[in-house]
Amino acid sequence: MRILAVSDSEAKSLYDYYRPGVLSGYDFIISCGDLSRQYLEFLVTMGNCPLYYVRGNHDDKLIDNPPEGCVCIDGDIVREKGVRIMGLGGSFKYRDGRNMYTEEQMYKRARKLRRKLKKMGGIDILVTHAPARHINDFESLSHRGFECFRELIESLEPKYFIHGHIHMNYGMDIPQRTQYKKTTVINAYEKCVIEF
Repeated sequence: MRILAVSDSEAKSLYDYYRPGVLSGYDFIISCGDLSRQYLEFLVTMGNCPLYYVRGNHDDKLIDNPPEGCVCIDGDIVREKGVRIMGLGGSFKYRDGRNMYTEEQMYKRARKLRRKLKKMGGIDILVTHAPARHINDFESLSHRGFECFRELIESLEPKYFIHGHIHMNYGMDIPQRTQYKKTTVINAYEKCVIEF
């Protein structure tokens, strides 16, 4: 199974310099947020496969005007081709915004999914916008990860934890892939292909 993960910055090779077939062969697409409605609609149309997304801290406009043909999994769990995917968008609250949360607020959002988690028998992929605390996040409030995400990784042991928010151009030593216990952590900045 091939999954395309995208986040934060439009990949020129998929959009500006699009060539027929470049979006072929993916089983589904995951967006970790902070991408335009038009870009997501283009990807789902040209990729001709499902696109699941969570909202980023700059995606307030997507609440009232969601991208057509895409499925918001923010605060939900879905199953696609047998893969269980849980989504929790937004970032740590550093100013007013509809997609920004305190640690306590994010913990409560995750807790609301307990019953569905039990019914689904766990998850295979955890999709967020912000990173988990102390796993490739920063100390600054605007780019701090959530403790509850790390706790979810430790308790649920998903195969993949896919996030955005930490732009690869913030520093030369920002890894795209990291292993944390049994989970592969992927920073989906711009784009990343995952072989499931």
